[in-house]
Amino acid sequence: MGPLGMSPLLRAALEYAAAGIPVLPLHSPTGTGCSCGRPDCDRPGKHPRWHRSLLRRGLHDASTRAELIRRWWTRWPDANLALRTGDRFDVCDVDPPGGVAALRALVRDRRITGPVVRTGSGGWHLYLRPTGAGNRTGLLPGVDWRGAGGYVVAPPSRHASGRDYRWIRPPAVPLADCPPELTVLLFPPAPRRSTAGTADRVRHPDRYGCAALAAEAGSVAVAPVGTRNSTLYRAAYQLGQLAALDLLDDRDITAVLADAARRSGLGRYETARTIRSGLRTGRRHPRPGLAA
Repeated sequence: MGPLGMSPLLRAALEYAAAGIPVLPLHSPTGTGCSCGRPDCDRPGKHPRWHRSLLRRGLHDASTRAELIRRWWTRWPDANLALRTGDRFDVCDVDPPGGVAALRALVRDRRITGPVVRTGSGGWHLYLRPTGAGNRTGLLPGVDWRGAGGYVVAPPSRHASGRDYRWIRPPAVPLADCPPELTVLLFPPAPRRSTAGTADRVRHPDRYGCAALAAEAGSVAVAPVGTRNSTLYRAAYQLGQLAALDLLDDRDITAVLADAARRSGLGRYETARTIRSGLRTGRRHPRPGLAA
């Protein structure tokens, strides 16, 4: 117990709530499974509790009200602790070893900064600025996304393995933007359907390519803070799709996007790396319906 008999779980819940993060009590793992009592429970210690007067709507009951939080943990002092995602942050949930390898292969040398939790199963929760995306299971092999309408188990909760969730990089560390390579997976470009009008434009590749380049550069130049890097990556990706069809040249794309990124306030090193990554990926996925 902590000071004045306060449990570490209650103390942590109040600290999260004071920082404006809605919290929720979960069931807790037991020696025989889960406190929910279901013998077939496949998520011991990971799903919300229910009570006819204290908790009736699951995630929708998540709260920052200290009085309510004290009532919850007075009734269930061993309850695991959940944080609602999508409000103050999103979480990239990475399971080893496949998730770690898949994420590294995607972002390559890009370092993901921000708060990090070591989960009780040996995985990682990477806390990032909210993207507006919802939950996505299997975003990559071994990688899930928790955004709007989701939650994550938070320290100092206990996993069914007996290990605790713990902060590796504390919540005070500034949140980072979602890597643009992941943003593209969360918000894939809308498929471009081939139409008669498109076919007419492709008969004039210089005109078509220049129009696309100008439009993407315009989007990059005015991208709001927090979306600039992902906007740049998406632009490079989509223009790379055209470069794969010889409708644009990589050097022209790089020069125009770098100038737009500079005007938006992005640094030179990050700009060059993002454009290079987006072009490389886009070239591997030529845009359908535009080939001559």
